[in-house]
Amino acid sequence: MTLPTTDTIVSYSDGDLSNTATVLHSEQTSDGRWAIILDETSCHPVDIGWPDQAADRAALRRANGDVVEVSDAIVSATDGSALFIGSDIPQRPGTDGWAYVVVHLTDTAIPDGESVTVEVDGEHRRALSTGHTACHLASLALNRAMADRWSKEVREDGLGQPDFDAAAIERSTIREDGSTDVFRLNKSLRRKGFSTDGLAEDLPAIVDAIDATLAGWLATAAPVHVDRDGPGLTDRRYWVCELPEASVRIACGGTHVTSLADLGTLSVSLDLTDDAGTPTLTMTTDAR
Repeated sequence: MTLPTTDTIVSYSDGDLSNTATVLHSEQTSDGRWAIILDETSCHPVDIGWPDQAADRAALRRANGDVVEVSDAIVSATDGSALFIGSDIPQRPGTDGWAYVVVHLTDTAIPDGESVTVEVDGEHRRALSTGHTACHLASLALNRAMADRWSKEVREDGLGQPDFDAAAIERSTIREDGSTDVFRLNKSLRRKGFSTDGLAEDLPAIVDAIDATLAGWLATAAPVHVDRDGPGLTDRRYWVCELPEASVRIACGGTHVTSLADLGTLSVSLDLTDDAGTPTLTMTTDAR
């Protein structure tokens, strides 16, 4: 079959762990693996552009009962004439004539047109979803704890607080039952009005404030869900949490738990280091 002209239909944001699909296209990659494109998938792929959440662990079950392991799932794109996997994509999402697809990498070829069942490892998904929801919640609590360090008006988060996370984030890594977020406190951030004066000495008090905020939110067992503009891979999706102060909505392509009660307890640690003259703050969040 030819390469698809529309985005892959995805259902992982709804919490799906399995679906029946048709192989639309398969081709061998330069490393000898097979790139399998399905019409729809419940397997969450890694997005090389912002690889915070890793791909699901998954397999494709064939009609004859054979199980083909998925070694990786990656956001990819095609213009109808060639397939570009991950970092090889030359265009931005939304470019006319381009379809964004989930490539399932396997060691076994599956013929175009064959029907398969996608099977996702539910325990690994649960752990990553816990980590991703914990990450968003901790970032909101960090914003609150840093609010008095701003001397100028800046973009606000969903709770009306200065959005330190959005202004300073360099990278975020979602892991099982937690996350690690790195923030650069560079000159640009300071010009926007953020003060680093006395930050190192204040870190213990900031951690205590974050932990107290998180404990209060967790006690509410607030519901969490993902809104989406459509079912396609590039349709916008949003993490939504009904906190006591407000319903918070954050653009997010990952997976999440359905209630803050699923997180157990949360704690954070903060580490301030120097990276070639630029202060760097690392927040580690753990759910237990």
